[in-house]
Amino acid sequence: MLNSGLFPGIKSLSSVTLVFRLPYYTQWGQSLLVCGSEPVLGSWNVKQGLPLGPSHEGDELIWCGKVAVSVGFSCEYGYYVVDDGRNVLRSEAGKKRRLTLPDGVREGAVVEIHDLWQEASEALFFRSAFKDVIFSGGKKSLAATDESSKELEKILDQQDSIIVQFMIRCPKVKDGASVHVIGSASELGKWKPHDGLKLRYAGDSTWKAECVLRKYEFPLKYPFFPFFLEILMITFELFFLTDGFHDPSLELGPNRELAVDFQSSHPPNYVILADGPYRAVPWRGAGVAIPMFSVRSSDDLGVGEFLDLKLLVDWAVECGFHLVQLLPVNDTSVHGMWWDSYPYSSLSVFALHPLYLRVQALSENIPEDIKEEILRAKEQLDKKDVDYEATMAAKLSIAKKLFNLEKSKILNSSSFKNFLSENENWLKPYGAFCFLRDFFETSDHTQWGRFSHFSSEKLEKLVSEDSLHYDVICFHYYIQFHLHVQLSEAADYAREKKVVLKGDLPIGVDRNSVDTWVYPNLFRMNTSTGAPPDYFDKNGQNWGFPTYNWEEMSKDNYAWWRARLTQMAKYFTAYRIDHILGFFRIWELPDHAVTGLVGKFRPSIALSQEELEREGIWDFNRLSQPYIRQDILQEKFGTLWTVIASNFFNEYQKLCYEFKDDCNTERKIIAKLKSMTEISLWLEKEDKIKKDLFDILQNIVLIRDPEDPRKFYPRFNIEDTSSFKNLDEHSKNVLKRLYYDYYFCRQENLWRQNAMKTLPVLLNSSDMLACGEDLGLIPSCVHPVMQELALIGLRIQRMPSEPDVEFGIPSQYSYMTVCAPSCHDCSTMRAWWEEDEGRRCHYYKSVAGCNDMPPPRCTTEVAYFIIQQHMQAPSMWAIFPLQDLLALREEYTTRPAVEETINDPTNPKHYWRYRVHVTLDSLMLDKDLKTIIKDMVLSSERSYPVNETNASSSEKKLMEKVQEKISSVQINGNT
Repeated sequence: MLNSGLFPGIKSLSSVTLVFRLPYYTQWGQSLLVCGSEPVLGSWNVKQGLPLGPSHEGDELIWCGKVAVSVGFSCEYGYYVVDDGRNVLRSEAGKKRRLTLPDGVREGAVVEIHDLWQEASEALFFRSAFKDVIFSGGKKSLAATDESSKELEKILDQQDSIIVQFMIRCPKVKDGASVHVIGSASELGKWKPHDGLKLRYAGDSTWKAECVLRKYEFPLKYPFFPFFLEILMITFELFFLTDGFHDPSLELGPNRELAVDFQSSHPPNYVILADGPYRAVPWRGAGVAIPMFSVRSSDDLGVGEFLDLKLLVDWAVECGFHLVQLLPVNDTSVHGMWWDSYPYSSLSVFALHPLYLRVQALSENIPEDIKEEILRAKEQLDKKDVDYEATMAAKLSIAKKLFNLEKSKILNSSSFKNFLSENENWLKPYGAFCFLRDFFETSDHTQWGRFSHFSSEKLEKLVSEDSLHYDVICFHYYIQFHLHVQLSEAADYAREKKVVLKGDLPIGVDRNSVDTWVYPNLFRMNTSTGAPPDYFDKNGQNWGFPTYNWEEMSKDNYAWWRARLTQMAKYFTAYRIDHILGFFRIWELPDHAVTGLVGKFRPSIALSQEELEREGIWDFNRLSQPYIRQDILQEKFGTLWTVIASNFFNEYQKLCYEFKDDCNTERKIIAKLKSMTEISLWLEKEDKIKKDLFDILQNIVLIRDPEDPRKFYPRFNIEDTSSFKNLDEHSKNVLKRLYYDYYFCRQENLWRQNAMKTLPVLLNSSDMLACGEDLGLIPSCVHPVMQELALIGLRIQRMPSEPDVEFGIPSQYSYMTVCAPSCHDCSTMRAWWEEDEGRRCHYYKSVAGCNDMPPPRCTTEVAYFIIQQHMQAPSMWAIFPLQDLLALREEYTTRPAVEETINDPTNPKHYWRYRVHVTLDSLMLDKDLKTIIKDMVLSSERSYPVNETNASSSEKKLMEKVQEKISSVQINGNT
């Protein structure tokens, strides 16, 4: 109930008094305020916002504040948690609130606004994946309009009653539905659902209605309920409705309550109840994941193509899936060879990959000789795996011929001109880069002479229509235009079929890319990005990307990132944030490193020289340089140790060695090994010698900061090094304690602050639904931040996030997760089952509950058990690699399981080339597989996209029966 003591008096009756109320529990030193678009609310300057005061009402802490406004006032506003200096500690998620006073609210009126804090998780269902795809369809107004202003004035004059506006957000309600409120008051039906108050649709998934309530009817209790739930989706609610069609299901949780203090000196005449979201059974869906290049169809040319997505969407719908997930589809044409198969090493974060172009769709008038060339290429490239180089060569050759035939027609078309105009900020630099790359025969733009340094003036000359090479650059525009058209067609088709198309946002870009050429200030070009040792690789990973200069990026509010997300949202309605840990901190390596072991986190709080000296640590050269003694060389290289020592090391004192200057980094070691004439002496042992030299180079305890020699970072897994083992006990104990502090304690607040600067910008840059890949070494600050921002995490059963747990338990996963039996960065479900007998036995006993020996192969029964576990998990999404789903049918398991793996994270030069061995056309004809999957979706009560084109006869009859029963019900006299 409103504490009138907070508001000593209303100064004038010539205005309307707004009273804001919000229940919220704060911590010590925190307070709340309202800030909005109008001057009385600070004009979006939080420092000038309206402060709120706290008061206890029962078990709740209510924050209240009042302000005088003019009649007809309207604004946008939001709530903020601030500290004593009014610095924002937390703000509401989702869109800003809108307030418009009804016409009948006159001078002197008191309007009370009862709000609930908008959590990020509530805003998820207003993301495009839901509002534009799964729950798309205009909501129709099914109730009377607002009271007229004159009627409102009469009601407001009555002393024994007030007007209450009920408002609820129901993004899951579609056409044909109506939302009602019932309660203890007579206007709310006295708890009779058919006599309740019907709300009208007010836009933006919001429903509202006004009614007059007498003072004696307070305190008021009420819930909301949708009368006609989703009938085009087989869900739990549908089954409830069809079971005799009892009264519609009320929302979950306790009844809502409204209490008004009519004893205050200025009680409200009008109450706006913004009751947040409708409380329903959590929505759950399922999907399929497959790289674009892995798809196979009867129409493709050696690789999956964007237009194949239409057939994949059809198959997904018939299996009951609401989502199709892809790996990155940006252009990676850096080297002009199969190394470019790595989809996370972008040449441009905006351009699409020519690999996915369907050349048959480039023209309606393809000459016969080119048609024959296409047929020959299809036959030659129809291989077990992707032949990246041959496929790229064939597609670009055919596209170039068609471009030469129709370039005038295409380049002068309005659609192409619009595309060029809308995308010129990235398209022109991309076209120029591709021309220069081919001209200089390298993507290393530092080798481009006067073009090494980008400038707008040079760019305009390069892409000028008067230049001799304009046609060459236009060819790259032409390719991007058609890729855009084809992916847009597939994306639109997916939306029509209620299928979310989920993309992938790589954490890095190639150091020889358009982006590092145009925006070199945004990158730390003398560094490399990777990951510390984890499940994927005990030696860590080095991806080769430069790390980001976040300080520079923040100066324009991360415009480069915002542009990336805006571009991505043209095609996708959801996306996976690759290595989300990189937005908290990144594993940074020197650019001369090849492996990922000897790195440091950026940002991080280093160990200072003063801190170490206070602990009795002083021999910094001994700790930060490779610890090399003669016995180590003898143990590593055996009889070859003297030859190795003479070529790679200097003996600076008896039995003590150091690397020579020409081989004191990993890259120098590789270069020297290649150039040595003595290589014939150990040719067969070269890989082992390289590995042993790397091990010795990495035999350090501390990493000295190259930018500040008085700062140090503990080398990962220091206790594994002989350098550490040969220290005195005091030094060991100190360094172990500081190691733990560096990696697991001192950074947490810093990393949280870093993530809260960058991730909200990404999330607010588009309406796409965001999921974060949070696998690996997870700092304790990560999951709370993801929860606060409503970022959906990833759970892989064999890679549990809980410590000391061998296998995750899907039934215990949190709702805000995607669960999957495998992903592209690990072996498939079949391959994992067959590759590790020990873990297979543990799983069979501890998870499956079987005491006998497990089958050596992943049988269809085993596959069904694992997939069903994930289907039934509480996770919002269960997304399955297509390879894992194919394991449900024996006939699709003839290929060796190891060949189905997409990526080997331990191999930086892995060839990404896996292709599904069965075409989508064949899968569409496999009714048995589709039935198995669909039955699992239905039995797990996950949402299922039924429509007239894919519903079975029994499902159609069910929908007809539901429709008949709905039509026969009367509510408030309306059918």
